[in-house]
Amino acid sequence: MPTTHFWDKEIPVDLKLIQYIDQSVRSKCPPNTQFHSITPSGSSYWARTAKISASDSTNNLSTPFFLKVHQGPQGKDMASCEYHAMTLLHNAHFFLCCFTNLSNKIPSVANFPALIANFHKNNKNKSPTGEFGFPITMPNKIFDAEEKTHSPDEKFQKLRQNITTKVIPRLLRPLETEGRVLKPTLVHSDLWDGNASVDVDTGKPVIFDATPLCIVLGQLIRVSTDELGPWWCPRYKMTDEYIEEYIKHFPKSEPVEDFEDRGAFYNLRFDLHASSLYLGNLKHRQIAINTMKRPLDKYPLGYEWYA
Repeated sequence: MPTTHFWDKEIPVDLKLIQYIDQSVRSKCPPNTQFHSITPSGSSYWARTAKISASDSTNNLSTPFFLKVHQGPQGKDMASCEYHAMTLLHNAHFFLCCFTNLSNKIPSVANFPALIANFHKNNKNKSPTGEFGFPITMPNKIFDAEEKTHSPDEKFQKLRQNITTKVIPRLLRPLETEGRVLKPTLVHSDLWDGNASVDVDTGKPVIFDATPLCIVLGQLIRVSTDELGPWWCPRYKMTDEYIEEYIKHFPKSEPVEDFEDRGAFYNLRFDLHASSLYLGNLKHRQIAINTMKRPLDKYPLGYEWYA
């Protein structure tokens, strides 16, 4: 607390600035806020501080606010610094949604693949710009994450390079040749059995924990059949029969003869991710290596083979 024994200078902020609630302050409060009064509260050497008495008009609960007012360029810097410092202080971020009582079962093959196919076909989920991408920067580069765990080696980096320069063009470029056009659509992007369940109360399938990680097209808006990547992994519970049911509602893209190879390739991301999680355990790295070798053995010339 300031005292005249220690600090006898005037506070460099006009007192009248905390004698009313400015519209700029009001606009930053929740929309249902009902303001009652503002009174000086606390103390500062550099700012005016006040308590704003307020309540929520929807339930009459008291919702008071603390206000600190600075003036001048230096005051602006001080207010900005305090705001950002307090924002970062807890270094915590949260996601909040309605609570759903989930079963420990995966959704039924009888209806789940059809629901996913319809989700992919829904025009509301198409990219508004017609481009691939997502407005939020994605945090994970899956090859880099795997190499950070197990360290890069010459053999692995060579496979990575060949996947990028040969397999990706060979399997994806034909999707946009001979008049075909890809339409980017919203996908869940991590639809393994750990991220899908059944609502106990309604009996309906539920998906959650969307994770936009991708090694090819980069972001959450992608080719819809990339969604099936984990369904090609034999270690997961939703596998072949889910794929077969899905394509009844969302037919294979041309060229259909590449469908299985594309699926196995989409599976690579999950093999790499699994490898990145287990330091010192090279089992999943070897699985990923095998996944990369198969299309490279089949398409050693890359897109030139198709063209």
